[in-house]
Amino acid sequence: MKIFRSTTTTPIASNSLNGSHFRRTTLPAWAISLLLTTISFSQAATIITFDAPGAVLTFVAGINPAGVITGGYIDANNVEHTYLRAPDGTFTTYDAPGAGTGPGQGTGPNGINPAGATTGTVTDSSNATHGYVRAPDGAITTFDAPGSTLTVPLGINPAGMIAGYYPDASFVFHGFVRYANGTITIFDAPGAGTDPGEGTFMSIPFPINPMGTITGYYLDASFVAHGFVRHPNGTITTFDVPSAGTGPGQGTVGSGISPAGVIAGSYVDSNNVIHGIVRDANGTITTFDVPAAGTLPGQGTQPLSINAPGAIAGVYVDANNVLHGFARAVNDTITTFDPPGSVFTIAGSINPMGTITGIYLDASGVSHGFLRTP
Repeated sequence: MKIFRSTTTTPIASNSLNGSHFRRTTLPAWAISLLLTTISFSQAATIITFDAPGAVLTFVAGINPAGVITGGYIDANNVEHTYLRAPDGTFTTYDAPGAGTGPGQGTGPNGINPAGATTGTVTDSSNATHGYVRAPDGAITTFDAPGSTLTVPLGINPAGMIAGYYPDASFVFHGFVRYANGTITIFDAPGAGTDPGEGTFMSIPFPINPMGTITGYYLDASFVAHGFVRHPNGTITTFDVPSAGTGPGQGTVGSGISPAGVIAGSYVDSNNVIHGIVRDANGTITTFDVPAAGTLPGQGTQPLSINAPGAIAGVYVDANNVLHGFARAVNDTITTFDPPGSVFTIAGSINPMGTITGIYLDASGVSHGFLRTP
């Protein structure tokens, strides 16, 4: 189990509006959503915390436009289970068929789509890990990438397309797309390394958008990260931030992608400091840093998800190596936050209304979920 259910190698791992009323308007829906998101970040937000029933540790994977959260929890026997948390706070828990019941086994979530379909991993009694997709009616289908005993689905779009990765028998990583009919297509980013630990990767919870465009990163033969975009026709474009470092553990990462094809991600410079990026669909890259982020190795700013209007949620590491959440509005305003009692915050998922969910650790090192509502 990894914090926030992230199974990727990310830079940090290397080591309605309150009181507001609007008259009728002729603005299109996307413009209203953009306006709401921009304004909401400038107002006081509400943060609530939660734990899944029976949880010793609670994790969060993502939130959809309706405000349904998917996440996982570890029980007293160190077995993982998955939950859905409805907007009214009620929980539904489930286990995928074949899930093991021993320590380190069970069912884990990674992504959720607007209809409430979820995808994630199921580890069986032999410690082999398979992918699963759970339909909104609760039906669960398990699957494997060809020849793999470790299939990691990471995101699911409205059409039911799932993006993820898996290691082959030589522990080289490859990307895959699973279509709603069950067909799986394997792909590798150009330049991806072919030695153990190298290859093609993606991040939770939104590496794939409604059009089927995927973002992620690959590690080359020198373990340097480079961003990529895989288009619906299968062509792949790679990208790098000019100021990204070129040493092992450095480089450029694509983390989340919006419906318009805008990517949020990060890069690690030659001093091993992490910075945020926004890559427009035309390839233009803008870099940014949370003002309170530290400037020493392993510190900095890491966006994790981006919503339809273009607002971003993520995490930054301050000068004391403490992790905090941040939200970056579409007008570039950055707001930082921590749930009450947090000593470590990761803001991992943001929906179109600017609602953010993630996890925090308390002073005892216990993880809990949180929901930040604008």
